[in-house]
Amino acid sequence: MDGSVTLSLLLPDERFSVGAEATRAMERGTPTYVPVHWWLETANGLLMAERRKRATQADINESLLLLKRLPVMTDDETTPRCGADTFFLARQYALTIYDAAYLELALRRKSALATLDKALAAAASSAGVAVLI
Repeated sequence: MDGSVTLSLLLPDERFSVGAEATRAMERGTPTYVPVHWWLETANGLLMAERRKRATQADINESLLLLKRLPVMTDDETTPRCGADTFFLARQYALTIYDAAYLELALRRKSALATLDKALAAAASSAGVAVLI
């Protein structure tokens, strides 16, 4: 699950079916892995929403509490792979390193990827990763 899907779960003005699908999967006990930078990316998205007046400080505080409660597992192998596997995927699919990290994680874990990012979804599909969009 990438930051775009996570923010769609947390922000009141972003409700997408993929977020609901990801939530149902987590509730069923489907292991949900995220790269280390997911935490920073998501927190930054919440901060930007507050600064752009898309959410109040109270909304963001509640979202931060919900974020901590999400049953996600931080993948420890993402960082060591950024100089090789992730870099290769970023080059191959014209992605940022951040987005390529989600693709690398999905490939390595042989799991689906939940994203609202069209370029990442297209790259994942091309790489043979199932995409929840």
